[in-house]
Amino acid sequence: MQKKFLSNLALILFLNLLIKPIYILGIDTAVQNAVGAASYGIYYAVFNLSFILTIILDFGITNFNNKNIAQNNHLLTKHFSSLVGLKIALAIVYIFVLIVVGFTIGYDTRLMKLLLVQGFNMFLIFFILYLRSNLAGLHLFKTDSVVSVIDRILLIGLCVFMLKAGVFKGENGIMYFVYAQTFCYFVTAVTAFVIILKKTHTFKLTFNWTFSLMILKKSLPFATLILLMSFSRIDTVMIERMLPIGIGDVQSGIYAQAFRLLDATSMIAFLVAGMLLPIFSRMLKFKESVEPLIILISRLLLMPAIIIGVGCVFYSEELMGMLYHEHVVASAQLFSLLMLSFIGISINYIFGTLLTANGSMKQLNMMYGLSMVFYIISNYILIKKYGALGAAITSMATQFLTAFLQLVIAQGIFKFKVNYRLINTFIIYAIGVIAINYGTKTLHLYWMFSFAIMVVSCGLWAFVTGLISIKSILRLLKYG
Repeated sequence: MQKKFLSNLALILFLNLLIKPIYILGIDTAVQNAVGAASYGIYYAVFNLSFILTIILDFGITNFNNKNIAQNNHLLTKHFSSLVGLKIALAIVYIFVLIVVGFTIGYDTRLMKLLLVQGFNMFLIFFILYLRSNLAGLHLFKTDSVVSVIDRILLIGLCVFMLKAGVFKGENGIMYFVYAQTFCYFVTAVTAFVIILKKTHTFKLTFNWTFSLMILKKSLPFATLILLMSFSRIDTVMIERMLPIGIGDVQSGIYAQAFRLLDATSMIAFLVAGMLLPIFSRMLKFKESVEPLIILISRLLLMPAIIIGVGCVFYSEELMGMLYHEHVVASAQLFSLLMLSFIGISINYIFGTLLTANGSMKQLNMMYGLSMVFYIISNYILIKKYGALGAAITSMATQFLTAFLQLVIAQGIFKFKVNYRLINTFIIYAIGVIAINYGTKTLHLYWMFSFAIMVVSCGLWAFVTGLISIKSILRLLKYG
């Protein structure tokens, strides 16, 4: 199981690290620079509002389906037609709720139009995720890896043409960006649907009330979890709405600049979690020990998380200055805090996925409920006083809080033996990474050279400390 996991993990990371950095560093930042901080800030706030309400759109079906198909492959043909019908019905309810919420918080005609198109995009995104959950549940990780990058490949090509044509400049520039996303998501959804269709014996679009209520009831714990987790996106909505007109949209744009790279790097952990969920589910069903895989993935994921988190603190202004034309210093300050929280995010994805696979939804929902209350109250207080900086402080604190709580819950359920040697290795490694970053900053070199030296040195330091061992990885590949 470990050997299969490592090979497929390598493929999905290779494809995503090949494609997504090009999109993020070359396309998304170019669009942000073209439309300006205020225009992108409004788009980003609307995007996050539509994301928060996706609980209605998905209702936990994707996570439930991933776990269910992994343990019962034969249910794909039986459930696929009815679940597609249910997803469409939920999408209609979702769009209606978006309209109500948009009017309630005072969106004008222009913002309502943006909200509705973005809402349709969210339907496509979550429909793609549902289709991919079937691929992951069937352990078709290679196919899933390819599907995961189709939309970005298309968007890169389309946006390059649009940027050269100057389409994004002007009042409606951000809308053209959203329309481009719609096209690319639609093509990806159709492609994934055709692939799944070949894995089923029959398909006939239906809506079965009895089946739908049964699925919604079973997925309710997953839906509650997704709702609580999605509130982490409410910060930009609060920034844009709470701060005065002309300030809130710019502050939201600055936050978006700082958050964009965190969002991108978090996708790595998200992709790993998507692969881990069906693997953990199957291992737990057959009562296999998950502890060796937990240790392995913790080493592989937290090592780069520490490098990224600490490195972005030391090189925040250089990185923001490379990407953006405006508000570099302000976004760099937020960027330092947000990227440091990537360490907590990585821990959350590892242990949150394990607890989800185990069906420990009550504990997860209680934990995220507590975190949500802390998150909203802290944002309300700190955004009023510090603006976007207050949201960044809250985000970092919340990620580490949830990471600690999930570690405690997992330890209580699985009775893992406390690995003091591994903990000490992580501490020594982190101290070394801080020292390496401090040392490279004193070098009288162009910052990119210093940054490259830092990354290579931190990689070597992982082998020196024993955090990563070629021998142990080869042994896992041979006997896993």
